[in-house]
This record gives sequence, structure tokens and C-alpha cells, in this order.
Amino acid sequence: MASGKMSKEEMKTEPAEVEYQQFWKGLQQLGLNAYEARTYLVLLGHSRFKALELAPRARVPRQKIYEVLDSLVERGFARVVQDRTKLFSAVEPNLAIPSWLARKRQIIEHELAGQSRSANNLMEDLNGLYSEGKGGRGTLDFLRIVAEPSQTAAEYRRMLGEVKTEYLEFSRPPYAVDPLDEKLVRKARAHGVTCRLLIETGTLDLPHRQRLSEYAQAGVEIRQAPSLPMKLALFDGQQGLIALLDPVVSIPAWTSLVFDHAGFAEAMHHLFEDRWQRAAEFGDQ
Repeated sequence: MASGKMSKEEMKTEPAEVEYQQFWKGLQQLGLNAYEARTYLVLLGHSRFKALELAPRARVPRQKIYEVLDSLVERGFARVVQDRTKLFSAVEPNLAIPSWLARKRQIIEHELAGQSRSANNLMEDLNGLYSEGKGGRGTLDFLRIVAEPSQTAAEYRRMLGEVKTEYLEFSRPPYAVDPLDEKLVRKARAHGVTCRLLIETGTLDLPHRQRLSEYAQAGVEIRQAPSLPMKLALFDGQQGLIALLDPVVSIPAWTSLVFDHAGFAEAMHHLFEDRWQRAAEFGDQ
């Protein structure tokens, strides 16, 4: 038969304690710290307290109790009811909580407005930095490795479409873009660009020779050599690409280096001139 006395386990979970924990956590969710929440709950159950009497009941260190009470008064949860000997009492929850939420909303809105102003200024500054960065050059932007033939072709067409004064090329298969099929070469020549093609002799069949003759009639200078060390295209003595045959794989594969560097272009120009001077005129072989 059950006795009339409550067990220790039942006393630990009695409604008053459970409610106290819920209220304490709820006040902290509103923004009060643990000391402030406990102090306010103690004040609610009594009309008034001296600070040092309140400290042990609220389990707040004596050296912290005045700071905690001042904060509660400042936030609208407590009031001073006697000035001579300071006594503190709670402000009614239906007044304290809505007032505190309204003040908190104002504080947050003020902070957000300030952050918004700062963010707008920061965005303007960072956009300027972003634009400068996009317009500038990175440490290796003047050199790029391209292994995909379609990307190589796109880079070749881009530079050929932008060329202003001079276009030079070592031409040998396999082609990402066959210069003999490239309308941009004719267009560049029509705009007064000096165009010189050095062709590997062994790659020339009858259709290629016929098209080369048409290029020559359009003013493209053409010579031929028994072999060429690489594929090379130079544009305006500044940018271009070289393509090197992979010596490891059994199926021919080219890796291209796209560059925009005057010194490197000058070195490649000397290589082209050396091979050009030793090459035969088109049609002599």
C-alpha cells in the first residue's frame, strides 16, 4: 500500500521545481543570463529584498549581486523601491517582458541598420578591389597549360582574331585547327597583317598544296621544311602558343602552352626566324 509521504525521487520532480527550471530557461532565452534569471524569479515571490539578502536566495555571489540587480533595473525587470537603504522588487512580468522585447527589437534594428551601412560601404570598397583584381594579372597568368584540343583551338582562334601586325606559325599535324582551313588567316592578311607559315613538307598532299597556292596569292608567305620541332603560333611579338608532342604515350597527343609574355615571344621569334631562313621556298620541293 502506498504511504502518504513523498519519496525523494518524487520531491526532485515536484511541479514547483519543474516550473522553476522552465521559467529559468525561458528567461535566458529572452536574453537574461543565469544570475539575472534566478534573481528575477526570487524577486517575483517576494515584495522586496535587500541586495545582500537576495544573493544567497538567488545563488548569486555577493560580489556580483549589485551588478546583477543594476542590469535587471536597466532592462526593466526590477525597480528600486527605497533609496535610503536600497530595496529591490520585481516589475510585473506582463509589463517587464513586453517592454524588454520592444527594447531588444530596437537594439537589434539599430545594430542591423549600422551593419547595413557598413556593409554598403564595404561592398563598394570590395567591388573596387574585385574589379582591380580581375583586370590585373596573377603570378602565372602569362602561362597556361592546355591539354584539351578544343580549348587549344579556341585560344588559337581568339589570338588570330585579335592579331594586329604579325602572325607566324610552324604548322604540322595533328591539327587542333588547320591554318589552311582557317578563314581568320585570310581576314588577317586582308587587314594588312604580315602572315608567314612554315609547313612541314611531309604533311603536304595535293589539296593542301592547292590551298597553299591560294594563300600565297593572297599575300601569305609560305616556306617548307623537312621537319619541325614543335607546333608554334606567334601573334604580334607578344602572345601565342606552342604545342609539344607527348613522348610517353603511344598515340600522338599534344599539350599546348599558351603564353602572353614579350620575352618568351621574342625567344620563339628567334627560333622561327632561324628555321625560316633555312627553309625552302614553297614549291621548290
